[in-house]
Order: sequence, then structure tokens, then C-alpha cells
Amino acid sequence: MIVGGNSVPGLRDILRASARLAILRFLADDSDYRLNTSVLEDALVAIGLDLTRGQIETECAWLEERDCVASERVGTVTVIRLTERGGDVAAGRVRVEGVKRPGPGA
Repeated sequence: MIVGGNSVPGLRDILRASARLAILRFLADDSDYRLNTSVLEDALVAIGLDLTRGQIETECAWLEERDCVASERVGTVTVIRLTERGGDVAAGRVRVEGVKRPGPGA
């Protein structure tokens, strides 16, 4: 759908943008800026974003392509680490299209 020359995001796009911001914020809140996808899954469910592990890995790969996170495989889990750029996005200092912008004072 196009309105005024700009595409209006659908619900799926809104949920993805919210999940991406939530992932970055959870990582920013962690003491060593890294969490595995299992913990991220539990954290996202706790805030009402019910994503599968596969969906979380897809969103993390999307964030990695934009230099917001780095990932590594450790045994059977994927560990996601926040980058400096990802921290800036989580804090609202840098804007990345496709990641929800945090509200003021967030």
C-alpha cells in the first residue's frame, strides 16, 4: 500500500522492527552484551513477541548484516553479541531503517 509516495508498513513489518529493537535492548542490558538465542526467545516471549528460534536467528542475521550484532555458534546454540553500532541504535543515537526507534527517555 502506498500513501503519499511512502509505503505504509504492514503488521509483520511493525512486529519485526519491534523485535529487532527489543533484541538490541536486551543485549544492551546484559552485563557482557551477549545472549544466546534461547535466552532471547524467552525474553521476547515475556514482552509479548512470540517468535520461534528460527525467526530470532533470522532477525539477528538481518541485524548482523547492518553491523548491529555479531554472532557465533557455540556448540548447539548461537550467541549474539551487541556491537558498538547496535548499542547506538538501541539508545536511539543512530537510526537504522527496519529497526523501531526507541521512544524518548527509553
